[in-house]
Amino acid sequence: MEIQERVLENVVVVDLNGKLTIGEGDALLREKINSLMQQGHTNLLLNLGEVPYVDSAGLGEIVRTFTTVKHQGGTLKLINLTKRIKDLLTITKLLTVFDTYDSEAEAVGSFKS
Repeated sequence: MEIQERVLENVVVVDLNGKLTIGEGDALLREKINSLMQQGHTNLLLNLGEVPYVDSAGLGEIVRTFTTVKHQGGTLKLINLTKRIKDLLTITKLLTVFDTYDSEAEAVGSFKS
């Protein structure tokens, strides 16, 4: 799992690349989000376009990340969901919890309203 971050306007886009699984990506994601929150970033986009697989630990980490950001007054939105991840979120009824977008520009714009 590789994680890159970039800033677009007032939003930090967190680009994930690789499997989000126990022992592989879950701890990296936790560290990255905690670091961004400590730096004062509150508008976060999680780009899942290059994530081919998410296991239960990875899904749990996405939920934990969402909760952490929300409790600290921030907003986390998901972009570029693959069919597999969208199906997983639908089956687990989590798709209704997250704001999801197909386009990065649309997601960044949603923070302004």
